[in-house]
Amino acid sequence: MNKPLPFPIRKECPPGACVCGRDDLLDAWERAPDGTDIRVLRLTRDEEKKLIAAIENLATYEDLGRIERRLHELLGITLTITPSVHGVSTVMGLSIKLAEQPGLCRKTHEALPAALRRCFRARPDIVYALLNARDLLGAEDR
Repeated sequence: MNKPLPFPIRKECPPGACVCGRDDLLDAWERAPDGTDIRVLRLTRDEEKKLIAAIENLATYEDLGRIERRLHELLGITLTITPSVHGVSTVMGLSIKLAEQPGLCRKTHEALPAALRRCFRARPDIVYALLNARDLLGAEDR
């Protein structure tokens, strides 16, 4: 790569360990920097650790909303949390997904939802608020 990047980026994963498309994303950015969104690469391993700690320490439903907005604004990551159509009796009844996105590491796809589940187990009031924000049939308000 010849072009300098505007910010530090995540180091590449070991060969064969990930299918994130990091290198393809960087190649696309080098060819067309104005049309390629590389914000997700800002999530270095150190920044990911900080993000996971912040997620695990969420105190309110409003904090969850702020984290969701910041993920999208700063990194382009779309987080979706939806209750099961069969009801939610534990945090496993919530579907927590990150949208597929070039450059988003497989480990991140696993680590962020796991951190949210740990947070929800520790603070069930956030889950109750999340469920209250949706109607009983599971339609989303957000």
